[in-house]
Amino acid sequence: MKAIKCLQYGNPEVLKMVEIDKPKPKDNEILIKNYATTVTVADCRVRGFNVPASFWLPARLFLGISKPRKQILGNELSGVIEEVGKNVSKFKTGDKVFAFTSKNMGAYAEYICLDENRCIALKPKKLSFGQSAALSFGGITALYFLEKCKIKNGEKILIYGASGSVGTSAVQLAKHFGANVTGVCSTENMELVKKTGAHNVIDYTKTDLSDIKEEYDIFFDAVGKADIPKSIKLLKPYGRYVHIVADPFTILKIKSILSKKNIEIIGGSYNANVEQINCIKKFADDGFFVPVIDKQFDFTKIALAHEYVDKGHKKGNVIINIANI
Repeated sequence: MKAIKCLQYGNPEVLKMVEIDKPKPKDNEILIKNYATTVTVADCRVRGFNVPASFWLPARLFLGISKPRKQILGNELSGVIEEVGKNVSKFKTGDKVFAFTSKNMGAYAEYICLDENRCIALKPKKLSFGQSAALSFGGITALYFLEKCKIKNGEKILIYGASGSVGTSAVQLAKHFGANVTGVCSTENMELVKKTGAHNVIDYTKTDLSDIKEEYDIFFDAVGKADIPKSIKLLKPYGRYVHIVADPFTILKIKSILSKKNIEIIGGSYNANVEQINCIKKFADDGFFVPVIDKQFDFTKIALAHEYVDKGHKKGNVIINIANI
């Protein structure tokens, strides 16, 4: 079967298509024929080893010293189950599914074997394979942090980076939870953010955070690029500051700024679970959560897709079509 391997850290050209053996499912595994995957910021960060300098050593130990330990990247996929192990009870051959492999990667391949208890769910009937592949990274990340900050009906939330994969997901989910949503994005993405459900949209190229007069219950930084001191000043007493890509050193920095303020910090990594992906599936089936698709690329053009995501201007999600449907 064909797979895309990242044989070394570097620019998108390090991604190479190779022929490898088709996997065989173990007793508790399912074999999925992949129809679509995505290129996320996380994929690009691993490929290019783009991590903060202060986090260099632990990241090398985790991801791989001289090259990626997980050479087949990709953490989202959708496809059809081709074979099941003898002990599998949750799925059957022919089921259309989508899955989130998270840190285990492996989605840049024509086939993948996954334990049936991993983060897998039946594909929403209303969505295409491409849309379904794009559900989990942004959807689960947004859901995790919104639940972590205990968002409530009627609260005011500002989502910085509202046009990306996590941002567009957070806008839709926060609105569903009854919050008053303000999205922050560039001029060209304002209409998109409005369409996803934001009640108000702020153009960061024209309005600095320090010029905003409103106060918010939650500041949700979906890209990790907002000015931290300015962000904190926009929070009400006992508000919550969410930073989804905060490493331990960033958390310490935020805590030093907040030393005398009654603000809760929410950030760091998380482990996705079956309950979360089933929740995202239900939201999609109910029709109020639909992943935003920016561009689609053929499997053979995955380096171009990485190059596009590296530019930092993608809207929602970038899809890779692996199989013809």
